[in-house]
Order: sequence, then structure tokens, then C-alpha cells
Amino acid sequence: MTRQSGRQDVIVDALLGFAVFSVVAIAAGADVSDTGNLTLLAYALAAVLGGLMLVRRRWPVAVVLTTSVLIVANYVLDLPTIGLAVPAAAALYSAAEAGRPRWSVGSAAALVLVSTLARLGQGADPAYLLGYELASTVAIMGAAIALGHVQWQRGRAERQRARIAALDAQARAAEAAETVALERIRIARDLHDAVGHHLSVVSLHAAVAAEALDDAPADVDGARSELGHVRQASREALSEMRATVRALRDTDPDGGRVASLARLDELVASVRAAGVDVRVEGAPAPGEVSGMVDATAFRIVQEALTNTLRHARAGRVRVVFAREGEELDVVVTDDGGRGSGAGRRPVAASGGQSQGSGLAGMRERVRMVGGSVEAGPRPEGGFRVRARLPLGGDR
Repeated sequence: MTRQSGRQDVIVDALLGFAVFSVVAIAAGADVSDTGNLTLLAYALAAVLGGLMLVRRRWPVAVVLTTSVLIVANYVLDLPTIGLAVPAAAALYSAAEAGRPRWSVGSAAALVLVSTLARLGQGADPAYLLGYELASTVAIMGAAIALGHVQWQRGRAERQRARIAALDAQARAAEAAETVALERIRIARDLHDAVGHHLSVVSLHAAVAAEALDDAPADVDGARSELGHVRQASREALSEMRATVRALRDTDPDGGRVASLARLDELVASVRAAGVDVRVEGAPAPGEVSGMVDATAFRIVQEALTNTLRHARAGRVRVVFAREGEELDVVVTDDGGRGSGAGRRPVAASGGQSQGSGLAGMRERVRMVGGSVEAGPRPEGGFRVRARLPLGGDR
């Protein structure tokens, strides 16, 4: 929360508290049947109800419970009538806005029940009380709770979108780092093929030149010719080496944070913060699997969890690692209600065509280590991703 938004919240709460105080105080002052000490006590009660609005964000449940107790006490002490719905509406809204709708509904129901029974016991007209006043009271309370719950859902959706954006940013940064890693692998292969070839040529011609000088008489012209070949091959090897060094001087876009199951806890924590219960079972210990398989397994889980946040109304996700012979089995399942919807189509095993960029990325990574991947909706609901990674896949 920024300082500016915090100051705005304080102003809003102060205005809301003043509004609650004013409504209750006016209601107490308008009751001409009571004066003196009882009216002063009613004004004090109005001040307390208004003051509670200043702490409604920090302790929403305590505020709604305290408000309910004070309203009941107003009836028990036979203080001037202040009504029921209006004094409680702000507290009910606050609890619902904080994601505690059950406390709001329970408190509202208890207040309505206690108030109705008390009024009937005091001889109130049942037709008026049950036919008009009860309906309006329930409507006001219900509207306050509904409005607070809508506000909570809106805030939750905004936070989830922010977390998804952060995960997408991490994925893009990881893709950039992976591109650099693959380029370095290509450079290493080229270095082995090209520079290694030139050095083999150097060694061969140097050996021939040495033999030419060992002849009797020494073949100086032949040795000179062979040394010319050595000089040319050395220049070409040096040129290849310089090109390789220039390529390797590029900065690492991921700041050295490579993809690894060692970062699995960090990934899972970010998804749990978005409101999804993630269970992880059998994760390999650091160093238990080879580097390429370790990175690929992490990327599979990352993509699957990101897709769950983006496409599924899931509450739970289960991530299971299992070693089966010479393969690492990675299975990610969720209980989302839109597993067969748009953007989450089945993807074939390693020989088929994948659907969607996220699943296509999974398939490409798994294919690089010689594994296979399957993804699609489950018959019982939700979505399932399963990858089989050879434990020697980085060689």
C-alpha cells in the first residue's frame, strides 16, 4: 500500500465513521420519549459505533461483532431507538469487503432474530414489523453485505491478475535465459567442431614438419610448407576463438537465476499467494537429477501452474514427482472447472502437434531432453499435465 492510498483510506474511514455517528445520533435525538442520561448514553453509543469505522480494515470481524453487541445492548438498556440496519450496515460491509462474508451474514441473521423477538415481546404490531420493517431491514443488510463481497472479489481479481503478470514476466525472463543457454551450447558445439578441427590440422602438419627436419638430409622446403599449413590453421582457429569469446560476452538476462527445482518453493509460494492450494510430492533433492532434466522439470511445473492461474477456476493443484526406472515422471493436476475450455486443449505425446503456445513450449523443452509430454482435461474434471523425462536427457 502506498502512502497516498493509505491516506485516502484513512479519510474514507473517517467520513464513514462520521456518517455512522450522525445517523445514530440523529435517530437517538429524534426519540422524544427519552431524555436526560439515557439520551447522553445513546450519543456515547453513537460515538463508539462511529469510532469503530476507524479500525474496520484492521479488525473487520471484531468490528462487526462489537457493533452487533452494542446494538443489542441498546435494546436491552432501553435506550432511544436507533434502528437496526443502518447502524450495522457499515460494519457488515466492512467484514464482507475483508473477505469474511460468513461473519457478516451470521451477525446480520442474529441481529434480525434478536431484534424481531424483542420487538414482538414488547408488543409491536406483528403485521407492521414482519410485513414492512423486517423486509426493509433485511434488504439494507443484504445490500451492504453484497456490496462488500463484490468489492472483495474485485480486489482479489486485481491481485490475481498482478500475480499472473509477475509469473508471465518471470517466464519471459526465463525464456530469455534459456535462449542464451541454448546459444552457448551451440557455440560450445561449434567450438568443438571447428576449433578442434583446426587444432587437429595443426598437430598433423607440425608432426609432418618435424619428420621432414629429422630426415637425412633434412627436407627444409617440405618442413617450411608444412609450417605454412600450421600457420594458416592457427589463424583460422584464432578467428573462431575470438568469435566465440564475443558471443559469450553477452550479459545473462536472468541475472544468473537459472531454472531449477531448487526454486520450486519460490514458484509454489507465488501461486499459493494467488489463492490456489498447491501440494508438492516427491520433489527431487538438489543434484539428484541432471542439470537439463532439472531445468526442464521446473519449466514444466511453472508453465502448468501459470496455465492453471490463467485458464482454470482451480482451488487445488497437485504436483507429483516420481522416478520410474530411468525416467523422471512429472504430473501436475488441478481441479479447475474449465479444463476442457478454450486455451486448454489436449496436446499429443512427443510425436504429435501441440495446441497453444504454452503447451507447445512444454513439448519443445521435453523433446530437447528426449522425453514426452501429455496434457488434457481429466474425465473427473480439471486438467492434467504429465511429462516423462529421461534421467540422462542432458547428455
